[in-house]
Amino acid sequence: RQAMEQSGLDWSELSGVAATAGPGLVGGVMVGLSYGKAVALARDLPLVAINHLEGHAVSARLGAETAYPFLLLLVSGGHCQLLEVRGIGDMSRLGTTIDDAAGEAFDKIAKAMGLGYPGGPALEKLAASGDGSRYELPRALLGRKDCDFSFSGLKTAASRLAQTCETEQDRADLADAVQKAIARQLMERTERAMKAYLESHPELVAYDAAAGAAKSGQRLFVVAGGVAANKTVRATLQKLATKYGFGFFAPPMAYCTDNAAMIALAGAERLEKGWVSDLDAVARPRWPLDEARATGDPVHKKQGRKGAKA
Repeated sequence: RQAMEQSGLDWSELSGVAATAGPGLVGGVMVGLSYGKAVALARDLPLVAINHLEGHAVSARLGAETAYPFLLLLVSGGHCQLLEVRGIGDMSRLGTTIDDAAGEAFDKIAKAMGLGYPGGPALEKLAASGDGSRYELPRALLGRKDCDFSFSGLKTAASRLAQTCETEQDRADLADAVQKAIARQLMERTERAMKAYLESHPELVAYDAAAGAAKSGQRLFVVAGGVAANKTVRATLQKLATKYGFGFFAPPMAYCTDNAAMIALAGAERLEKGWVSDLDAVARPRWPLDEARATGDPVHKKQGRKGAKA
């Protein structure tokens, strides 16, 4: 109701209904998808069932004209992946977390420090007055040269250190150490992905900011998801993008965390191609963006009845 009032549109002016069909907690997904189906059926509109992660993947296009293809770091509470995005529905996974996501690490460490939920923004605020050099935190997967992430060791170590903090300054210093450790790992894996991306696409030219909108054929890097709202993470990745000649794009802050606008945009892009869903589309707790890679080379070998996780 609020969206319709703010847009100034009438039901008769809608061209389709986009609804998240997964991945995520399936109860909530079912509620939203069922409502979307009801609107589509009642108004005789096409339904577009959207992968929530695809919504994040296109979210930077809400704030700036960003052409395909681009390299994407999708970093949120439930997901941490590096993807080559050639277009809507055409994405390849370059790396993913083998355990926890970066946003999950932020939230659970913040909880151990008594900061509440969501923990990411609270931890970032506390870190502003801290000196992280006091604490040494573990670095994951140092012997590997791929683009996969791991945050479980960092989460455990920081949670234990949180129990030893006696003063507010101790807590601020630990928060700064955690934030920098997460940003560093995101940077290291992204740098590997950038090198691999440029090796496979030597035709891409350095981004020219003076030329205005990001154009196809340029080196473009997008970071999306809730963790993209973290200023330290943004600054670290923006510096890396400049080093390798990539244009840096991130959604406006309002579109970093989960939102309906990004689902609508993904739906609009699919609808433009004529890709619509049947009314029997199912809610999916797991739904990888790169299903071929997730099935053929799963990060979690025991996939279970819900299917591939990443």
